[in-house]
Amino acid sequence: MQPRRYDVVCLGVLVADMFVSPMARLPAAGELLAVDDIQFDVGGCAANTALTLTKLDRPVALIGKTGQDAFGSFVTQELARRGVDTQGIRTSAHLPTSKTVILPVKGDDRRYVHTFGANADLQLSDIDTNLIAQSRLLVVGGYLALPKLDPRALRQLFEFARRQGVLTVLDVVVPGNVQAADLADALAGVLPYTDVFMPNDDEAQRLTGEREPQRQAEAFVALGCQTVVITLGEHGALARTRHASYQAPAYAVEAVDYSGAGDAFAGGFAYGLLEGWPLPQTLAFASAIGASCCTQLGCTAGVFRVPEALAYVAAHPLPLDHQEFA
Repeated sequence: MQPRRYDVVCLGVLVADMFVSPMARLPAAGELLAVDDIQFDVGGCAANTALTLTKLDRPVALIGKTGQDAFGSFVTQELARRGVDTQGIRTSAHLPTSKTVILPVKGDDRRYVHTFGANADLQLSDIDTNLIAQSRLLVVGGYLALPKLDPRALRQLFEFARRQGVLTVLDVVVPGNVQAADLADALAGVLPYTDVFMPNDDEAQRLTGEREPQRQAEAFVALGCQTVVITLGEHGALARTRHASYQAPAYAVEAVDYSGAGDAFAGGFAYGLLEGWPLPQTLAFASAIGASCCTQLGCTAGVFRVPEALAYVAAHPLPLDHQEFA
């Protein structure tokens, strides 16, 4: 087996993000509304998780697709500047870089304006499997919203990872126009090769038809997944294996922007997997990383470094609801 050059390879959605600082309200038609700042940054599931892991001092490579445009150049250059290996990023011959404008409103949920762009062009032939073979962990971010990375292709990729001794983490984005039966089919062949599956509660409900998180997690475990982690927003997170589950509340922080919190959580969970921590310890650490993300504008600016996260978890122990199953 060849040496592991990377701790993690992140694969999936890449975006050029424009963040408007939090507003008291949205502007009226024709109104010019002044804000404190407008920030340009890298975003998307795969990029956010990769940047979180670099802040946690883990060597990371990224696989994804941008357009042949200034936005794509910015995404690739900014990722490299912040310590991510970008040799796995490809460019689309005909689609532009994905872009999102994020409009946070104080006391209300965010609004998004988005173009999916080159993410729709990412396919199996774009993926350098040598990068995966040189890693310890593969995190796929945005599955089901990557139309050319279909279930057969992802299963092939995860089968390859398993042969190489690489752990797999799967995060999803569930499109609103896809039928539940199609979603179930898209998971059935993939979850047996998935070590950790990470939907949020809304996605889990669409995928299973179940409203209760324990029943959602039970359905995914029944499909063959080793560990299911369902993020519950302000209500925390649930982690379940075939034999046990742990549910933790969310850390209470003064939130500025919730963008990227789920991806930061995924990065924190990946860190715990690499450390070989027990599930409760990994869940608490990931929860702290996800909460820290919310304390500043943008997807990764507020993310704790490792010493900060460990100190925070030690000072704020999370109560866990623990259940055992036969």
